[in-house]
Amino acid sequence: MEEFRICVFASGSGTNAEKIIQYFQNRKTAAVVLVITNKPDAQVIERARLLHVPCEVFSKNDLADTQKVDDVLHLHKITHIVLAGFLLQVPTRLIRLFPGRIINIHPSLLPKFGGKGMYGIKVHEAVKAAGETETGITIHEVNEHYDEGKIIFQANCPVLPTDAPDQIANNVQQLEHTHFAREVEKWVMRHPVGTD
Repeated sequence: MEEFRICVFASGSGTNAEKIIQYFQNRKTAAVVLVITNKPDAQVIERARLLHVPCEVFSKNDLADTQKVDDVLHLHKITHIVLAGFLLQVPTRLIRLFPGRIINIHPSLLPKFGGKGMYGIKVHEAVKAAGETETGITIHEVNEHYDEGKIIFQANCPVLPTDAPDQIANNVQQLEHTHFAREVEKWVMRHPVGTD
């Protein structure tokens, strides 16, 4: 079988990236062979190092305007890209290079609480302020607009009246850690290179 080679893009602590790397270390379907971050002090760098996955740091300008990122992805023979807490918008150039092969996870039930500026605790604060009784995660394809790509998978959890945004965040993160890696595997198998 052709080996599917995943690159994870992450901007923060990298717990989802870590879970995905660990998951595929025990699978034959694909491997996480590279992590890319836009923050030189992101915790994901150390998580990747401990799991023996190379990590590259690129600036916002590198991502948007140069060939540097493309060259590194090509060097590592990347077939699929997974955004796991990556806060920059993916440029159209990369979307065209990987048609149908970039996905993202968002910490709400899209289309609610998505779009530019809606990330991390801001999402959970908005869910709380709106009086929602449930929230969850959405895994979706990436297109040129924030959080508007085709939805691949959703899972939900209740929001209790007593839940503060931090508790909502914890509940949503549990959903991420339970489902994300497994859904990445299913998606990779449905989207092999050359069939888009």
